[in-house]
Amino acid sequence: MVSQKTSTIDIGFTHDDFAALLDKYDYHFSPGDIVAGTVFSLEPRGALIDIGAKTAAYIPIQEMSINRVDSPDEVLQSNETREFFILTDENEDGQLTLSIRRIEYMRAWERVRQLQTEDATVRSLVFATNRGGALVRIEGLRGFIPGSHISTRKPKEDLVGEELPLKFLEVDEDRNRLVLSHRRALVERKMNRLEVGEVVIGSVRGIKPYGAFIDIGGVSGLLHISEISHDHIDTPHSVFNVNDEVKVMIIDLDAERGRISLSTKQLEPEPGDMINNRDRVYDKAEEMAAKYREKMRAQQETANPQAQPESEPELPEIEEIDIVPAVED
Repeated sequence: MVSQKTSTIDIGFTHDDFAALLDKYDYHFSPGDIVAGTVFSLEPRGALIDIGAKTAAYIPIQEMSINRVDSPDEVLQSNETREFFILTDENEDGQLTLSIRRIEYMRAWERVRQLQTEDATVRSLVFATNRGGALVRIEGLRGFIPGSHISTRKPKEDLVGEELPLKFLEVDEDRNRLVLSHRRALVERKMNRLEVGEVVIGSVRGIKPYGAFIDIGGVSGLLHISEISHDHIDTPHSVFNVNDEVKVMIIDLDAERGRISLSTKQLEPEPGDMINNRDRVYDKAEEMAAKYREKMRAQQETANPQAQPESEPELPEIEEIDIVPAVED
């Protein structure tokens, strides 16, 4: 009988060596990383994503978009490959949590900063109002329009569903504030058709201790108390009533602050006529405005280049209001 010996070949590679090799080539992921992943399973309230980790990562439905999502298949498709943001570290099962929403927010803030730099006018639908103003969405971010920057005679509640042109007032990702102005957008559009020294007809929209706000073609201009008459006036209420039709002259157009400054003082043929003989002021308005424009041209031609222009009277600060954050919790 032939004796057969079985020989064992020592390959020098144990189970521990194999595990160490896996660890060597394992990718290490950290919260904040943006990685490529492939969708391999859609679930009722989320999806499993292969990003090359030992365990499939998970994205909950609330992290799938900057907008509301009711079903994962509205955003993701099986076998689709795209970028994901790693939201949290591995849980006890070794599973990472992912987000698309966070990437969209980062890119949305980048886009609105660019729009602000370009001084762009954007349009957006009002989706809600509160005591302080109106809410809109810009690039998916929630924006706030303070009531003082809404130029319309409608009650705020009636603006829901209406599209408004808007300019950026504040873009602050760190403080989560995106503030816009409807007034400034309208003023800018109106300013393109207006000139300093032009006489316009408007109506008194509101009266404050420091002046009267005049509606001129859908935008509001300020007739400061110092520009009503050459004679002293204790209060604008002594000269105007709300809804009065008035003839005023534009003395300044400030696109940066969205302000139109008006005057009737410069239209007075004689000091005090706005108080004593308003009809005469209105009858002579075009003639007085022509004299004003000529005077301004003469002053510009002879002005000292180093002379500083007279500053406009400071207006009271707008009352502080609660601004709704741009990113919803």
